[in-house]
Amino acid sequence: MEGSSDKTFYKRFVDQLVCELVETSGKQRAIDILKILEQSNFSGVLAIVDTDFDRLETLLYSSPNLLCTDSHDLETMLINSPAFNKVLAEFGSEEKIAQFNRDIRLVLLENGMSVGYLLWVSKCEGLNLTFDGIKFSKFIDEQTLQIDELKLIQEVKNKSQAYSLKDEDLGQKLKSQKSNNHDLWQICCGHDLVEILSIGLRKMLGSNKAADVEPNSLERSLRLAYEEIYFRQTQLYLDIRTWESNNQPFRVLQNDT
Repeated sequence: MEGSSDKTFYKRFVDQLVCELVETSGKQRAIDILKILEQSNFSGVLAIVDTDFDRLETLLYSSPNLLCTDSHDLETMLINSPAFNKVLAEFGSEEKIAQFNRDIRLVLLENGMSVGYLLWVSKCEGLNLTFDGIKFSKFIDEQTLQIDELKLIQEVKNKSQAYSLKDEDLGQKLKSQKSNNHDLWQICCGHDLVEILSIGLRKMLGSNKAADVEPNSLERSLRLAYEEIYFRQTQLYLDIRTWESNNQPFRVLQNDT
């Protein structure tokens, strides 16, 4: 699997007496290692990675030993589960959430999609823009949680030191990419949605100090609130069980009780 947070998540469901969890430094490395092992006829190996934009593109590599998250990444799977309701109840204000009177998941998706689409534009166009470390406070309205796309573009350009790119060109590419009717759970990056949620829980949806709803802490809370019964309802769970059936005697998951 891709990294340490993935390992932390999956080890709760994996039977570690019969299955070894190995983290790699990123998705592409996990796939590259899988290819090498498959070419050497190494049996009983399975790679689980984030889907990212793979369901919206032509896959460069597919294998029965390569499985992906149901939505864009592990964090979107957490948000799209009852674990999200638990975290919202813990950190949110019941009164403010009632006043907000909107589906908060949908609000996160509608605003997070601008970042997701811009990331996809960067990938498709080979722009190599940097999104790690961008400051959401620079382009999000903390009262409405809406994103100013021009300020988003400027923040990403500055972070990437891509000063030669024109705001108008990027804005047009972003608009063009958004015109397609995609499943937002495949577009949005879970980390971005958690960043927006973090800002919302400080004022719009709650009254928390920034340090108390810091994104990494919220993601940890989501993982802790995620129960095994939620995982059993995912396509990924079914795919792992199918892999086990096709690769006996190898097992990955604990036996259902």
